[in-house]
Amino acid sequence: MSELLLATLNARFAHSSFGLRYLLANLGELRERAELLELEITTPRDAVLAAILERDPQVLALGVYIWNVRELTAVVADLKQLRPALLIVLGGPEVSHEAEQQEIVRLADYTLQGEADLAFAEFAGRLLAGERPAERIQAAPLPDLATIRLPYEEYTDADLARGRVVYVEASRGCPFRCAFCLSSLPDPVRQVPLDAFLDAMQRLLERGARNFKFVDRTFNLSIKTCVRILEFFLERLTPDLHLHFELIPDRLPPAVRELTRRFPPGQVQFEVGIQTFTPDVNANVSRKQDDARAVANLEFLRDETDVHVHADLLFGLPGETLASFGESFDRLLALVPGDIQLGVLKRIRGTPIREQEGDDLVFSRVAPYELLRSATVSHAELQRVKRLAQAFERFRNRDALPQTLALLTQGGPAFAAWLAFSDWLHARVQRAHSLSEQRRVELLWTYLTEILDLDPAAVATAIHADVYEHGGGIMRLGFLDAHFDPAALKATRRRNRQQALNRAGSPSR
Repeated sequence: MSELLLATLNARFAHSSFGLRYLLANLGELRERAELLELEITTPRDAVLAAILERDPQVLALGVYIWNVRELTAVVADLKQLRPALLIVLGGPEVSHEAEQQEIVRLADYTLQGEADLAFAEFAGRLLAGERPAERIQAAPLPDLATIRLPYEEYTDADLARGRVVYVEASRGCPFRCAFCLSSLPDPVRQVPLDAFLDAMQRLLERGARNFKFVDRTFNLSIKTCVRILEFFLERLTPDLHLHFELIPDRLPPAVRELTRRFPPGQVQFEVGIQTFTPDVNANVSRKQDDARAVANLEFLRDETDVHVHADLLFGLPGETLASFGESFDRLLALVPGDIQLGVLKRIRGTPIREQEGDDLVFSRVAPYELLRSATVSHAELQRVKRLAQAFERFRNRDALPQTLALLTQGGPAFAAWLAFSDWLHARVQRAHSLSEQRRVELLWTYLTEILDLDPAAVATAIHADVYEHGGGIMRLGFLDAHFDPAALKATRRRNRQQALNRAGSPSR
């Protein structure tokens, strides 16, 4: 049992709550009276309630985000029925803005808004001492990062052993004012003291951490800091190290370029938020982006480094049309051999985009508050792009089928080809996210040979190369029997299976 329970629902088990670990690290004398509870949004509500109630806390602090607010609202409602005396304190980005409009805030006892790294300990201490402040919604003053205890010791050995992502940050804030982004709020960019940060990274490495995800919104804003961190990890490089950074796309000076060349394949991922290549659309959301420099940087990363690029495009920005989004898609696809995430504009609480909300920009009232329609995009077009995004994620981002997918787009603009394929896929199977690897390949075969009427031999050759020669596949694809010797295919599958067992260190059978 713990008097103070800090809890949240993560999107999946591999994730970890960075914010709650900051609160734990800065509890001071209250730390020994506190416990962390992390579950997932897929955890049944009864199990969430049981896990909280069996710990019998006096104060429950919940981290609320856009991805878990619906589930946590129901949890808070039930907890207040089961244990009315339990004090529930909310925090997190979702309840730090427009709180008065939210049911979860009405149900809970208190809401602490903003960066509460230091403020939470003082507030929780007052509650545990019996105080009941009159103000139910309180704002935490912006903390000085030099006075905050870093949270990395709160990653347990079990966290590291289970392969959980270790979130880290060297800075907070963003100098840009993109209207759709929570980082657009006018908090100053602040740096974590770099020596202390690197000391903490060293201790994490010594404990076995190998998967670091930097949450800095603009990791390459300070080139001096960016260079020191990249040099730090290069000096400690191991084959299992993986680093994720979010970069400003049009800022990649020579010093950073030179360092990125030195990382081996599969060890560094750069997340690059392009969002759109349409200048007028960028202007509509106060987004400053030098497209020529961004393109040059993406070409450099593609041609001269082994960095994996994850790029973002956002559909539904004010003034964007299906056609202009398609142009951005085609341009970006030629630049990024890695992942491209296609998202739909959301009305994130507190962001300036709410000032444009009206008849020409209509959002769902339910989290994650996605756009329903705009003056230039219909609801039907939004649904088509969401289906395209799902198909693209499942077929292109997750699987190595480059030769086969090249056939899909060989006849013209890639966006039109992917849109047509996702329309057909929706009519055929409704949802693409649950398709097995074999089913995906079979569907591609059907679409390419029957709908696009491509030469079956050419399609079979591409699939064979992607699945068996380069992918090490062991699936049985009966439609290939007419184009390859079935005995040879069986031998190839058997060889690939044995190679996979050898790589895993497992005995063969």
